[in-house]
Amino acid sequence: MSDILLITPPFTQLNTPYPATAYLKGFLNTKNIATEQIDLGIEVILELFSQKRMTEIFARSQVQGKELSSNAKRIFALREEYLATVEPVIAFLQGKQPTLARQIASENFLPQASRFDQLSELDYAFGTMGHQDKAKHLATLYLEDLSDFIVECVDPDFGFSRYAERIGRSANSFDELYDKLQGPMTYVDEVTIEVLKAKLTPSEGNLSPTPLLQVSPPAQRTSEGSREAKGASENAPHFKGSTSNTSNARQPTELPDYQTTLACLSVPFPGNLYSAFRCAKWLKETYPGIKTAMGGGFANTELRSVNDARVFQFFDYITLDDGELPLELLHEHCSPKTSAAPAVPRLKPLLKRTFHLEDGEVIYNDFSLRRDYRMHETGTPDYTGLPLDRYISVIEIANPMHSLWSDGRWNKLTMAHGCYWGKCTFCDVSLDYIGNYQPVQATLLVDRMEELIAQTGENGFHFVDEAAPPALMRDLALEIIRRKLRLTWWTNIRFEKSFTPDLCRLLQASGCIAVSGGLEVASDRLLELIKKGVTVEQVARVTAAFTDAGIMVHSYLMYGYPTQTVQETVDSLEMVRQLFEAGTIQSGFWHQFALTAHSPVGLEPEAYGIIPHHQPIGFANNDVQFTDSTGIDHSRFSFGLKKSLFNYMHGMCFDYPLSEWFDFAVPKTTISPDYIAAALEYEDDSLSRKSARIIWLGGEPEVTDPGADQLEIRLFDRRDTDVVTFDEGRGAWLLSMLKRIGDRDQSLMTLAELRINYEAAFSDFEDFWYTEEMTLVRGYGLLVV
Repeated sequence: MSDILLITPPFTQLNTPYPATAYLKGFLNTKNIATEQIDLGIEVILELFSQKRMTEIFARSQVQGKELSSNAKRIFALREEYLATVEPVIAFLQGKQPTLARQIASENFLPQASRFDQLSELDYAFGTMGHQDKAKHLATLYLEDLSDFIVECVDPDFGFSRYAERIGRSANSFDELYDKLQGPMTYVDEVTIEVLKAKLTPSEGNLSPTPLLQVSPPAQRTSEGSREAKGASENAPHFKGSTSNTSNARQPTELPDYQTTLACLSVPFPGNLYSAFRCAKWLKETYPGIKTAMGGGFANTELRSVNDARVFQFFDYITLDDGELPLELLHEHCSPKTSAAPAVPRLKPLLKRTFHLEDGEVIYNDFSLRRDYRMHETGTPDYTGLPLDRYISVIEIANPMHSLWSDGRWNKLTMAHGCYWGKCTFCDVSLDYIGNYQPVQATLLVDRMEELIAQTGENGFHFVDEAAPPALMRDLALEIIRRKLRLTWWTNIRFEKSFTPDLCRLLQASGCIAVSGGLEVASDRLLELIKKGVTVEQVARVTAAFTDAGIMVHSYLMYGYPTQTVQETVDSLEMVRQLFEAGTIQSGFWHQFALTAHSPVGLEPEAYGIIPHHQPIGFANNDVQFTDSTGIDHSRFSFGLKKSLFNYMHGMCFDYPLSEWFDFAVPKTTISPDYIAAALEYEDDSLSRKSARIIWLGGEPEVTDPGADQLEIRLFDRRDTDVVTFDEGRGAWLLSMLKRIGDRDQSLMTLAELRINYEAAFSDFEDFWYTEEMTLVRGYGLLVV
């Protein structure tokens, strides 16, 4: 039983929970508001890919009355093989049957359909993958084959990480979505509702050990609660379609005590939208006394102009931006009043950034004067109630960086709310989730990390920042090292010059394994127009620093930015080719520029040479179609850019002419063939950063065979050992300094303080710093950060 029920509708991720409900539950814990959470995404996937459901799917495929493709016919012909293997494969991907890896990796265990055709192209990658990773990849292809079968034969909207996404992406009007909701449920809808029903009323299913939502007949409630329930029942919307007034729509008099006040569905992406509405529809039909609310990334970006009253047949409330205070106020507003605390009559409830209906009209209620909670006040995310041992790890392609998104269970945290840069012209910088920057202290972050490790048993963290601040990353790494924690973490960054080689080495020592960041259009003119604040040369140096430190680098790449020419597209590809050839980037992804209504380009399109095609808005408003003044069809480049990148990621085809990737004529690149190589040749300027901290990460040095006038010092790090010789005075000074700065309980020394300390006895600090001996010491862990 709970006051608030948080639901993530299908589908988001397979390997780890989307963190929104865990964030909100963690906050609500601080307010002593009883909260439960359900991730329908993983629950429905596990239900679908079971022997029982696959048997139903194969049976349904034969009553559709349409000719199947040869691929679907093959899968159907092998259905007994699929039925025998589907549950073992799921168990393996959950980490419960690791010994199955060798059988799967043999390629003689799983039935194979069209997704396995790509294996001939990936054989070279398997040589660097262990049995477990190869087996995960093959098992992923197996599930994708079954997914293709479901799409062709049962439900064309199905997808592992999205459902009916097209509707969500083209939803300026609510008409199409509304009409679909009035129609019969799809097979995936039926499974989704069955899973939700079983979670809420476990006596009718076995998917939940305890009820999350309980309802009583209206007569059993307090007088005001009874009136609310009666009014809700009488005024509940009458939905057309197969689910209305049927056995699926349970009557409230059949249900036990009602405790839950509010069911909140978090909709992060367009691919969650349709299922969210379908679940809300069922909730309102089945539990007419419950209030439903929607929040999440989709609402925050797309529904800021919603005005179609039909939306509120499904959701009583839609909240925008940070959900903590809006949800707290909704809970106060929706909670049944008691006779001891009579309600104070108000014309309007005092809510925060909340749409709802009043007298049949949509209003935006931002009447509360209470301030939003700061990041340090929101509590530690709470994953209680989510089936952490049932998520499945998949490997879609044989690329180690890509696998981070889909392989392994990650605790998700945020270092800072919003973006510290907040200037990129393609980004929604006018919205709260970007523009409202609030960092969290490193000590509090690590406190939360330790709480999550104790709660989940996992020590891997994905920081889901828009762009993690370099200074905060440094402080986080120092605090992790000070507490002697062994963690694994990764995050999103900007490729800015603050990421020096030494800082990257510090981050790696604290457990950082990967970063992703936007190079966008690899053209200095366009980077300036984007206001990215970086140059291609700078990106090359930063990515090299990360790579040299042993941290993988993924780059987001863009084409089709307003005013971009064909020549700039070709030159951008050449920059990317050189970056991969130099080994500074290991992974990347090209996406075509999309105009959003809330970005600087969307707000001032004429300044960027485009003409937007605005549509009447009744529902969603974010992605905007437009015409570029150049008249170039940038979509023609899509296949060639992605094919070339696939090969570059696997270390191939660097010697191919760029024209080889396109089936139409393109100009030759104007970029020098050694542009990136030259950018990587730059001098160390560490001594210029006087306020930077000095860190010693190496092992405790020891003196070996001291002579009359010199000291031999043996250095240790995690992999190597070496001996370096100094004159006795400087050697003794260095040993004392390494002991001082290696003490984690001491305050950090700055470079300026180190220099002053040295020059109190000697006079040639700069010459000393750049000696061959000190270069070796710095290589063993003496860092300037």
